[in-house]
Amino acid sequence: MKPAVVSPCVNVCQMDAASGWCRGCARSIDEIAGWGGAPADRQRHILDQLPERRVEMHRHGLWLGPWPHSEDQDR
Repeated sequence: MKPAVVSPCVNVCQMDAASGWCRGCARSIDEIAGWGGAPADRQRHILDQLPERRVEMHRHGLWLGPWPHSEDQDR
C-alpha cells in the first residue's frame, strides 16, 4: 500500500487571478477545495503538475512559496 499523499499547502494562501493558481502551492482553487476527498492517484497527478507551475509563477515574479520545494524531492 502506498503512503498517504501529503498536501503541498505551505500556508501561503493567495490566489493569482491571471493563472488561477495559489501563489504558495500552485494549485487551482478547485484542486485545493477537492484535495481532501480526492483519490491518491488524483492527488499525485496534481503534484506532478506543480513544479512546472511554480517555475512559471517564479518567472513572472508571482511565486511566494518556498524554493525549491523539498517535498517534491521526497516523492
